[in-house]
Amino acid sequence: MELDQKIDLVHELDGHIMQCVRDQNGNHVIQKCIECVPTEHIGFVVSAFQGQVTSLSMHPYGCRVIQRILEHCGGNSQGQCIIDEILQWVCILAQDQYGNYVTQHVLERGKAHERSQIITKLAGQVVTMSQNKYASNVIEKCFQHGDIAERDLLIRRIVEQTEGNNNLLAMMKDQYANYVVHKILETCNEDQRELLLSHVKDHMQALRKYTYGKHIVSRVEQLCGDVVTLSGTAESGS
Repeated sequence: MELDQKIDLVHELDGHIMQCVRDQNGNHVIQKCIECVPTEHIGFVVSAFQGQVTSLSMHPYGCRVIQRILEHCGGNSQGQCIIDEILQWVCILAQDQYGNYVTQHVLERGKAHERSQIITKLAGQVVTMSQNKYASNVIEKCFQHGDIAERDLLIRRIVEQTEGNNNLLAMMKDQYANYVVHKILETCNEDQRELLLSHVKDHMQALRKYTYGKHIVSRVEQLCGDVVTLSGTAESGS
């Protein structure tokens, strides 16, 4: 279709946007409108989402539409309103089965200051978030896409929250959080890795008793190039 025809067609949906977004078929039409019609002609579509972003992000169809908005409309003021709502409720969205994908999308494709806001908010709850089925994926993305300072903040929060209550050990034994620890070891720099390993090695004996902990032990030994003994000291490997 020609552009003027697309514009005419999409305007017929005015007043029915939310109905379509929540429909298993209609949501695909709205996504295609966002993808194929220039932003300046679909302002009424984006406006319909304002104040509804949190609920839509936690909807099985709505979360897809919000991601298309982020991809195609993030550069204008209306798109920024959508992002601002996501940032405001990011701790709730990160733990939701659909909202976590919207959060990951901003971490992957958003601006540096948006990513920084997400990481700063999640850092205060990094241990509990890592133990959540959905939020653990978001925390992994924080380490994957964050800069050195942002990774450092997260690691130090984990270490701080670990003192006296073995939160790091709990993470390494956890069915979800153990993947976060793997991601930390994969993405961090040498100084950050040393800080984390200094705490991990204290728990080597306990970790060997747990299904997920065994994987951490193997990874630590691989990274160190040594065989880490039960006491936490290292012997040279073969």
